[in-house]
Amino acid sequence: MSRKKQRKPLPRFRTEREERAFWQTHDSTDYVDYARRHRVTIEFDHGVEEPVKLISIRLPRDMLIRLRAMAVKRDVPYQSLIKMILAEKLEKQAA
Repeated sequence: MSRKKQRKPLPRFRTEREERAFWQTHDSTDYVDYARRHRVTIEFDHGVEEPVKLISIRLPRDMLIRLRAMAVKRDVPYQSLIKMILAEKLEKQAA
């Protein structure tokens, strides 16, 4: 007869850095039953913004085609390429 392991409740983290530090020193099997499916939800403390924000942007079809072709050549997802281009432009503008 096998006994189910008593799981510890997951702590709440204020930052991603705090969570990373926690998991580097703790065994996840004490907190998660990997034999069961789990729905993961990320909760941030009140007043803490999510690290990314989903937006919608309309681009001319030709521009999107060119971006996708560039992404294929660089072997990156086209949305990642768009973020890279925006980040480079922002850095140049800040200088």
